[in-house]
Amino acid sequence: MSANVVSPRATVRIRRATVADAQALAEIGARTFFDAFAADNTAEDMRLFLTSTWHPDLQRAEILDPGLDTLLACDGDDALAGFAQVRVAHPPAGIAVRAPVELKRFYVDKAWHGQGIAQLLMKAAEQAARARGASEFWLGVWERNERALAFYRKCGFRKVGTQIFVVGTDPQTDHVMLRELE
Repeated sequence: MSANVVSPRATVRIRRATVADAQALAEIGARTFFDAFAADNTAEDMRLFLTSTWHPDLQRAEILDPGLDTLLACDGDDALAGFAQVRVAHPPAGIAVRAPVELKRFYVDKAWHGQGIAQLLMKAAEQAARARGASEFWLGVWERNERALAFYRKCGFRKVGTQIFVVGTDPQTDHVMLRELE
């Protein structure tokens, strides 16, 4: 899978991650999560979450996981502008689906906001979901992340429920959003 878009800054392409990307993926994952959520969480909860989630060994294992697709948005120098992860997973109980695939993670580096990267990455993630046989695409997004909620609504997702996502020691409410795929 490879796609290109020309933005004012550079040509960006989407490609699948390889184990050689584990370090860079850990770095952008920690940075984008911190940028998005540090202001609304304690320093200790952020530290606990980042150290338990964003480590090159963990990203290497995810890249090698046959049930998980890790897609990278890369600039002309192959530097990461964003990433998405797609996996076959059932949404929380009570949400009716036939063949669900989850958008597990979706982040664009702050320096690339407004450059069209998110739309390109979403199209690639949808293609990966379809390739896994999805008839529905779902995700969890923090109820207080207005920027992400607006983007997902723009992409056709709608709220169908809630689930708990723990950052450090803090249980937070995520909206579960769903979109049917044609």
